[in-house]
Amino acid sequence: MKPVYLTVALAAAALLSACGEKTATKPAVANAAADMGTMAMPAEARMGKGTGTVTAIDKAAGKITLSHGPIPEVGWPAMTMAFDAKPALLDDVAVGDKVAFDVTIKGNAGEVTAISKQ
Repeated sequence: MKPVYLTVALAAAALLSACGEKTATKPAVANAAADMGTMAMPAEARMGKGTGTVTAIDKAAGKITLSHGPIPEVGWPAMTMAFDAKPALLDDVAVGDKVAFDVTIKGNAGEVTAISKQ
């Protein structure tokens, strides 16, 4: 029976010693906006310049699809993708046009902010 008492006594001592330890946790914040300074924020918008060919335009949706070369400023390889664009930017280009464009990237999505025929 002595080994059982010894085991129980050691387990109780271990549990009691753990009760006094404080963990490194942050206190809860009643208003999440009050703690915005310590939150991980999404990456800021990145800007780049590219060249490519217009493959589709959807003025109603505010979309332009470009088959573009690499855009090193944002780390993108050459690809074909749709970008958001203000409809007014789409007035001066047509499918098949070779263009130079400025783009703002947020996450994996981009918006063409300027475009001109080459």
